[in-house]
Amino acid sequence: MATSDDDRVNLPATLAETGRIVLRSLAPHLILIAGALLMIYPLIWLFSSSFKSPAEIFSGNGLLPSRIQFDNYVTGWQGTAVSFGRFMTNSLVISVLAVIGNTFACSVVAFAFARLDFPLKKLWFALMMGTIMLPHHATLIPQYMLFFNLGWLNTFLPLVVPKFLAVDAFFIFLMIQFIRGIPRELDEAALVDGASMALIYAKIIFPLMRPALVATAIFTFIWTYEDFLSPLVYLTEISLYTVPQGLRLMMSTTGQGSWGPLLAMSFVSLIPLFVIFLFFQKRLIDGIATSGLKG
Repeated sequence: MATSDDDRVNLPATLAETGRIVLRSLAPHLILIAGALLMIYPLIWLFSSSFKSPAEIFSGNGLLPSRIQFDNYVTGWQGTAVSFGRFMTNSLVISVLAVIGNTFACSVVAFAFARLDFPLKKLWFALMMGTIMLPHHATLIPQYMLFFNLGWLNTFLPLVVPKFLAVDAFFIFLMIQFIRGIPRELDEAALVDGASMALIYAKIIFPLMRPALVATAIFTFIWTYEDFLSPLVYLTEISLYTVPQGLRLMMSTTGQGSWGPLLAMSFVSLIPLFVIFLFFQKRLIDGIATSGLKG
């Protein structure tokens, strides 16, 4: 079919308009990709430097190592007095126990505030919310004296037991917002059938709280796994050290030659966090979004 003169004239304008549309659609993606590369570059550098010699790490000759050295991982895993695997085991044990305690205790307290009526409920809720603004350092000395008198120092108990007592008001508030979005008709129907409030919590509310529970579990695991101050205060025996303490021990007790093993173990210590976030990313976003929208 022949092309008219008007079509030939409009063709460049059409191509230009198409190009502008494509550019406008690609620009946000290019900006996001550039920002993602900027944010992930430190991790790429960490992984690459874990295969370099100490001299090459600070030479600035490029991102890629001239010769891959797996000795950094072997030396770092073997550690000094205690293997790095022991540090990771300690961190995982503490983090898993903290997750179990926090999800259960905070859900019980949140259920009480969201569904039960008791004296001075608003006052207790206000006091609980006020603890969010209270710095952890303000209660560190009283807690230390309490655990010292209980004989819990140099054990995992100061790091785990408080999680079973619902000490994280942020997660309690998160769950309260979620429970308020669950229809009360379910509770009323269960009460008509003769169910107690404990049974309503166990059979109805708790299963429906899965998104909020997953968000609480992930944040609790990450914050506990990365915590440096609390283990530093309560743990003095090297065999009880957690990952942050183990990395600090490698940095402070050896010379310049430990930079390679230190970077290697730093990357290894991030693997559990990567795995947790990779598998539960969608549930984490759903938990935060639904808890924030329901009220």
